[in-house]
Formats: sequence, structure tokens, C-alpha cells
Amino acid sequence: MQLPAEAVATTVLLEIIRISERPTKRGAPYPGMASAHWIGSEAADVMALIESLPGSEQHRCGFSPGWSVRAYADTLDLALFEAAFCFSCHEVRMRGTAVPPELATQFFDADAPQAHALLTLFRDAAPQLGRPGQKT
Repeated sequence: MQLPAEAVATTVLLEIIRISERPTKRGAPYPGMASAHWIGSEAADVMALIESLPGSEQHRCGFSPGWSVRAYADTLDLALFEAAFCFSCHEVRMRGTAVPPELATQFFDADAPQAHALLTLFRDAAPQLGRPGQKT
């Protein structure tokens, strides 16, 4: 998977969101509860894991993401990017000030070891927010 290179270089904080519903308007952030904040090498490791996700073809589920990652520069104002992950249809939708149109929608292999590792990180960051038995 490809993240915006400029954003990766300037990210100082990753915020992990357990998505609760779809945005109410186009371009708005995904609503939900922040389950973790990662900085430094922890944030860099997660972005490297995301970039290592192998590509896939789209699987139809209607796009119902369970988790998103928001990346912030040192100003901590608008997110450089938000990547919302649907582990059912293998789709990631990105938006934000650093996201070029060609990176806005991507597909990843949700069955790959890297995807399992990412989902485990998300769930471990918010065990009280996960829903048992759901593959989100």
C-alpha cells in the first residue's frame, strides 16, 4: 500500500480511531473514539507496516471500515491524512491535505500476515472498543 511520501516524512503523531459510523458529509473525518496515540518509532513502525500491506482486488461488502489512522505533523492541526480500513472488502480510503487523488482508494490483502499484524495492533490498542467475532 502506498502512503503519501511527504506526509510520512512529516508525521509526528498517529491517532488510531475505532470508527463508530460513517461521516455525515463528504470529506469529513470518520467519527469514532480515539483508542491510541503513537509517536516516534512506534508511529514510524506502524506506517512501515501499512506500507508493507500487499495489494489485492476489491471484495464487495459496501465498505464498512472499523478502524482509521490519522497522521499529524508537529502543528497538530488538520490531519495530513486519514486512512480508513475495511478488513472485509480489503479497501482503504484515504483523505486529507497530503493525499493525492491517485492514493485516495487502494486495496490490500486482508489475509496477509501484515494485515493480521495491523489489525492486532488496532485491537490491542483498544480491547474495550472491539466487537467480539467481528473482522473489522
